[in-house]
Amino acid sequence: MIDDVLVVVGAYLLGSVPFGYLLPRLVRGDDIRGRGSGNVGASNVWRVYGRSLGIPVALLDLAKGFAPALVGLAVGGDWVGVIAGAAAMVGHARPIFLGFGRGGKMVATAGGVAFALAPLAAAVCLALWIVVFALVRYASLASIVTAIALPFACLAFGSSWPIVGFGAAAALGVAVLHRHNVGRLLAGTEPKFSRAGVV
Repeated sequence: MIDDVLVVVGAYLLGSVPFGYLLPRLVRGDDIRGRGSGNVGASNVWRVYGRSLGIPVALLDLAKGFAPALVGLAVGGDWVGVIAGAAAMVGHARPIFLGFGRGGKMVATAGGVAFALAPLAAAVCLALWIVVFALVRYASLASIVTAIALPFACLAFGSSWPIVGFGAAAALGVAVLHRHNVGRLLAGTEPKFSRAGVV
């Protein structure tokens, strides 16, 4: 039991490491919270600074979801893996190291958790994200569509009910955090990525 608690607490703390804030600060001397959408997630970093910083941030955000969920699986099975992954996602969205302020929108971190818990479903969802993004060039729309698909992909590949439940909760969380993006998409004001990867 103590091990489970330590894994979950560690997952939240790791999820709270704001790579989208730290890398631009270290490399460019900028505070990403004052640029673009003000979000510290990989999409805003990519939009503002291009793929040279966007890709590393996306991979690090993915890793901070993958590692805790994988450790949780090893320590306590599906339930601990799911709870640890969820804790990492909450840390990413509301990081203690930024005073519980606005973090990222959980997409890459949720993807990392999904790759640990349901790798085949996650791979299908990643492919779906790439296809939707290539067609529309809206990262937010690709993320929402992919998040909605995740629980169904988990079901299709025979994941346990805790993991399917994680997929549904992740879809809801991503959708809620993208609610303003949805409004901009409907209004036609959502920033679109160029073919070069920046607006």
